[in-house]
Amino acid sequence: MSASTRPLDRPGPGDAELPTGADGLRCWVGEDRVATVLLDRPKRRNAVTGAMWRALPDLLAGLGGRSDVRALLLTGAEGTFSAGADIAELAEVYADPASADAYHAQNVAAEEALAAFPRPTLAVVRGACVGGGCQLAVACDLRFAAEDARLGITPARLGVVYPAAPTLRLAALVGPARAKYLLFSGELVPAARAERFGLLDEVLPPAELDARARDFARLLTHRSPQTIGAVKAALSVAPDAAAAAIAPWERASRTAPDAREGLAAFLERREPSF
Repeated sequence: MSASTRPLDRPGPGDAELPTGADGLRCWVGEDRVATVLLDRPKRRNAVTGAMWRALPDLLAGLGGRSDVRALLLTGAEGTFSAGADIAELAEVYADPASADAYHAQNVAAEEALAAFPRPTLAVVRGACVGGGCQLAVACDLRFAAEDARLGITPARLGVVYPAAPTLRLAALVGPARAKYLLFSGELVPAARAERFGLLDEVLPPAELDARARDFARLLTHRSPQTIGAVKAALSVAPDAAAAAIAPWERASRTAPDAREGLAAFLERREPSF
């Protein structure tokens, strides 16, 4: 099986698999400088356990510190992105208010670590992308999905109240009215409607999704880290703080090699080497 046809939920022969700190999470880094984080509990539709939530910040911190990681793919095993939080575990958590507070704090920490990851992140969605699983996808920079995917955020079905951070992140992505539609109803929407909402960036035939996501991630590894870092910094803060957030990147870009290399490559009609 060639790299272009290999499913994203399987590491290739040249990929280096890493410890993740939790059952149900797998991770590997390819020779193409793309890291993959896999939600891997297919018998539970890749529902996310407390141990998985707790492990994600350290896993992402480790990947973010590696010079051989220039983009990250987040996906689920065997045709499902994630059914969300493990409801059996969640029922136990909600037996005690203090444990519920701690549980939501660790969820937010995982999502914030993903949102703050220093390289581009791309959620690759097949099947159901629900609840906490959808929150993780929303915390990524971009989301590609198969045409038969379904997405929804379902706390209203459970009587659960999400913290402010993921709620505001969703509203920033799709707008307040559509965030209310998703959160009030708890309905799962088809990929085509999710794309119209702005919840998805590309919707593809299932047979084309993995190759397109892999090729796009590889494309990003050949783009300027300076430019990407600056964009992420500016768009991660409120509009009135964007100028201050991007200023250090602007100053650094005057002496960093990226602009010189990019301009020279353009004039020489070659691909830049960032």
